[in-house]
Amino acid sequence: MSVVEPGSAGANLIARVKAILLQPKPTWDVIEGEPATIEGLYKSYVIPLAAIPAVCGLIGSLVFGFGLFGVTFRPNPVYAVVQAIVQYALSLAFVFIMAVIIDELAPNFGGAKSRIQAFKVAAYSFTASWVAGVLLLIPNLGPLAALAGIYGLFILYLGLPRLMKVAEDKAVAYFALIIVVAVVAGLVISLVTSSIGGLGRHSLMSDAGTISGTVKTPTGSLDVGKLQAASERLAAAQADAKAGKVTLTDPEVLKGYLPGAVGGFARTGVNAESSAAGGMGASVAEGDYSKGEGSLKLKVTDMGATGALAGLAGAFNVQKSEESAGRYEKVGKINGRMTTETYDRTSKHGEYGVMVADRFMVSAEGDNVDMDDLKSAVGAIDLGRLEGLAKG
Repeated sequence: MSVVEPGSAGANLIARVKAILLQPKPTWDVIEGEPATIEGLYKSYVIPLAAIPAVCGLIGSLVFGFGLFGVTFRPNPVYAVVQAIVQYALSLAFVFIMAVIIDELAPNFGGAKSRIQAFKVAAYSFTASWVAGVLLLIPNLGPLAALAGIYGLFILYLGLPRLMKVAEDKAVAYFALIIVVAVVAGLVISLVTSSIGGLGRHSLMSDAGTISGTVKTPTGSLDVGKLQAASERLAAAQADAKAGKVTLTDPEVLKGYLPGAVGGFARTGVNAESSAAGGMGASVAEGDYSKGEGSLKLKVTDMGATGALAGLAGAFNVQKSEESAGRYEKVGKINGRMTTETYDRTSKHGEYGVMVADRFMVSAEGDNVDMDDLKSAVGAIDLGRLEGLAKG
């Protein structure tokens, strides 16, 4: 039973919650084939369930307060309400952000991109954490609520390969990367919640001072100062989006960035679309190009406020280069822009992407092509002009 079907919304919601928690594997099989929309899932599933931890946490803090060593602290009611609202709004945005990440990473593990399937995975995987939010009515039970997130990871692990069409031998690596991104994004959300939950024009983070330092990671190093800056940019982007100050670029305008031909490849088709949900969204223009047996797709994506998360990549100073069985992958910065590059010499399939101004992604993916073809395609886009567009 789909939660977006007509009928008793409450009954459908409860039935789906029970199913995904008690019988996750067969339920994912059902979810995979269900017709759904992002807007419909937000209204019927995400919005009501995501409210549970926010509302219960608010009530618990005001009624019981927070106790430690016989001392009880009750927050200012106005402050607590503001914090709850901010937490709720960012949790709604976080679902969409995770869907975008799941969708964009899928091809790297042999999966199939599908924004609606990725959104299903993100939305339903949070079910355990949202339902367990009722425990926040008693603040001291908060740690138990956090344990529900572990079961949520199990649900995510079962759903990822099924809905995103990732082979079993690559599912673990795909899952692990999603978890890393989720942890980092969760930290950013936490910083943002604290930052914009205070009253007045100055954030709590700025009042508390700044943080700095470098932490080594398996793929490079984490610049803590840059992480703080990225979280502040995300907060500003979120506030601007809600205030209507930032709008997605008209996809028809983005189409104008696509050349009629690139490196001898003639354009055979063009498509443009935009979508938004939960205060977040994306606008995309893509062109299909061919030359002989070779074909490539050139895409320009405006991620709007979601693009502020790209600052996390800068904070991690990611540098990666590996090669195996004729396939290589590189991640790093070129001319100050985060760049990704993958290529399989056997199949002659490759991808090349450049992040511009923490907002636009310019990428090319092709078959029976050389990496130089893909780089030439991306190079045909005026990146400086996109940076100017980002500045408004």
